[in-house]
Amino acid sequence: MSDELLINVTPMECRVALVENGTVNELFVERAVKRGLVGNIYKAKVVRVLPGMQAAFVDIGLSRTAFLHINDMVWPRNQPIPNVFELLQPGQILTVQVMKDMLGTKGARLSTDLSIPSRYLVLMPFGSHIGVSQRIESEEERDRLRGIIEKIQTEHKLPGSVIVRTAAEGVDEASIAQDMCYLTKLWEYIQRKQKSVVVPSLIFEELPLPQRVIRDLASQKTEKIYVDSREVHAKLKEFIEEFVPTLEKHLIHYPGERPIFDLYNVEEDIQKALQTRVALKSGGYLMIDQTEAMTTIDVNTGSYVGGRTLEDTVFKTNMESTQVIARQLRLRNLGGIIIIDFIDMQEVTHRQEVMEQFEKMLERDHAKTKITQVSELGLVEMTRKRTRESLEHLLCESCPTCQGRGYVKSAETVCYEIFREILRYSRAFQSQSGFTVIAHPLVIDRLLTAEAPAVADLEHFINRVIKFQVENLYTQEQYDVILS
Repeated sequence: MSDELLINVTPMECRVALVENGTVNELFVERAVKRGLVGNIYKAKVVRVLPGMQAAFVDIGLSRTAFLHINDMVWPRNQPIPNVFELLQPGQILTVQVMKDMLGTKGARLSTDLSIPSRYLVLMPFGSHIGVSQRIESEEERDRLRGIIEKIQTEHKLPGSVIVRTAAEGVDEASIAQDMCYLTKLWEYIQRKQKSVVVPSLIFEELPLPQRVIRDLASQKTEKIYVDSREVHAKLKEFIEEFVPTLEKHLIHYPGERPIFDLYNVEEDIQKALQTRVALKSGGYLMIDQTEAMTTIDVNTGSYVGGRTLEDTVFKTNMESTQVIARQLRLRNLGGIIIIDFIDMQEVTHRQEVMEQFEKMLERDHAKTKITQVSELGLVEMTRKRTRESLEHLLCESCPTCQGRGYVKSAETVCYEIFREILRYSRAFQSQSGFTVIAHPLVIDRLLTAEAPAVADLEHFINRVIKFQVENLYTQEQYDVILS
């Protein structure tokens, strides 16, 4: 299995696509005017403590205050949960790190338990344990890595917890020691800067997107890293020479006239990822609906009738959908609560196979996922860690016509609203002036055709003349009733 990273740079935007075996599975977008905050460390001030929520609002210098919950703070875990007032007071100065970007109307989520990542390690200065990524399955390799960290910490008397990342698998001791040295110096720099800056201030900013994906996503499986910008290519070359020299031969500047995202059909995949309906190769399809509370995914057989029996058709559709769902979760960056409605299967073995296949498909997901068993209604409930905006929220905004509802009032409904408005006006204004209705062409057309008898009855009832005027700039729901 081989991976490729495609880095597309324009003056105000950087986009990175992760291609696995020729298929785009993840997309990252960073814009100059709206750069992500996750990983940034701030010197901040507590604005308001909320005892009822065991949390506080904290000023980190942004337009919106950030949120800090007691579970994301450092306190002895072998003791009962303290009252938030024991840890926080209004006006208190803190060093905090952003865990989640501002999502919708919510402010950023913070933690005082800082974590500083490098290529192979994550340093947590306030901890006291050594952890190894669960994706490293070999117990022998896990013990080797844990032994290296223990040796380095003992020799250099380094404080804090250290988490060994998946990228460290098979890496020699010298490279890991170099990584630890880098993290130690960075932590010392953060401590010095924390003492010198005013409140609120940014102490440490996370790496730009190109360097970040090299650090977090590039691995031994990464065959090519294409960059279509000479400037960014030069910066990445310096970064890789310093931190990941094994990837230097894989970094390639792409000078082609055809955009690199077009070459790999990434643009087409982006457009498909913004649609509600996702086609399956068999003829079935998924319906993906993203709301503020959760995301729902409905599996349908569609035009697929290839199975020998109904149960066989359903089973094959569900099995195919597991791979597509896992990919769409990553590509769209869907997070939070996700409900999946697989097609009902009668055989228990089929249900088990579908669940096992789905769990296997999620193994390459870089975000943390948790799947529950099938509910009594036949629904699969799962959660996926969300740290940044979904692709839809990042690239789109609510429709100005329907305000995000996904539908508009029918022309017939708007006509009846206009009738009620005219009746209200006729009772409020006793003059003999008539009325002029200004509305969308479809609404006016209906008033002059299908609703013409109702208009005549209304004119007779209020004893006034009603005129109509088309306004092409109005939406179907917009109208005005004025005295004429």
